[in-house]
Amino acid sequence: MGNRFSCKTKSTHNNGSKSSRRFAGGNRSQRKLQTDEELLHMQALSLAIQHHQASQRFEGSMSRRIGSTSSRRKSNPVSDPVLNNSTPKQQKQSPEFLENLETKKIVLIHGEGFGAWCWYKTIALLEESGMIPTALDLTGSGIDLKDTNHVTTLEEYSKPLIDYLQNLPEDDKVILVGHSSGGACVSYALEHFQQKISKAIFLCGTMVSDGQKPYDVFAEQLGSAELFMKESKFLIHGNGKDNPPTGFMFEKQQMRGLYFNQSPAKDIALAMVSMRPISLGPIMQSLSLSKEKYGTGRRFYIQTLEDHALSPDIQEKLVRENPPEGVFKIKGSDHCPFFSKPQSLHKILLEIAQIA
Repeated sequence: MGNRFSCKTKSTHNNGSKSSRRFAGGNRSQRKLQTDEELLHMQALSLAIQHHQASQRFEGSMSRRIGSTSSRRKSNPVSDPVLNNSTPKQQKQSPEFLENLETKKIVLIHGEGFGAWCWYKTIALLEESGMIPTALDLTGSGIDLKDTNHVTTLEEYSKPLIDYLQNLPEDDKVILVGHSSGGACVSYALEHFQQKISKAIFLCGTMVSDGQKPYDVFAEQLGSAELFMKESKFLIHGNGKDNPPTGFMFEKQQMRGLYFNQSPAKDIALAMVSMRPISLGPIMQSLSLSKEKYGTGRRFYIQTLEDHALSPDIQEKLVRENPPEGVFKIKGSDHCPFFSKPQSLHKILLEIAQIA
């Protein structure tokens, strides 16, 4: 289900000509090409493993999540140069900081096409600060095995998050962070599990109002939902061409321009081989949000100021029409600050966690 990365342009690195020859494939068999692509996939994924030396916990039949345990310690420092430049104070907070928090648990919800894998830098930084992060794979995302063509509702898409919140001890609370369309999952959770959510953070996310669809937030850039469903060249017809589309997937060049215009090359490579098709049903579903439940939740918004997928103007419109408790901005960040500005994102997450 995941994409396989194929190099079509000559690399500018020292091994560029060698890599270009390897992937040119003019005189090589299809089997050899497939082997090379799979090797690159493994190499890209190994970057995440090197940066986030954590075990994957499999809880439930389909729900996957990457998390931390308080007893686990890293044997090696994070090797990413951006992360290594952080000060000791940023990497490990004081006991007073941790004791004064309502909760140390942060649940990270990915956006459309992504998975728990995209949070590897954020997880590493939060763990170093003494927080307890958990990144979930939503249904049909990451390593969850569900066919994205068969995910038809926001409730089904959000099931791993719903299960997580339902299984929380009665007095436990968490901070939710929803990236992009993952913001709709956070809104859904606020409506149904408001008592278990300390704060809800929308990271360049779809912070919709009552009656809105997650897709509505992207309509200015992608066109109306009706037009998109009829004419988009990115649509996937999982049930046959004669039936309504079930999902969509941008081409790699479009993804680079929309999501990763400020992100490091190695993170783009990881994304290219890891992103999956996006189910249409969940993002085309209108949300029912009440003042009594959703309206009483503590919401915060983080804007990304070099965002090509959800422009700063649209993000500003979202917070103006549906005002949160606080608004934060990340300069120089594309739609994926966990790649392009991990330190800035980390600092803001800790700042929000400390707000009484």
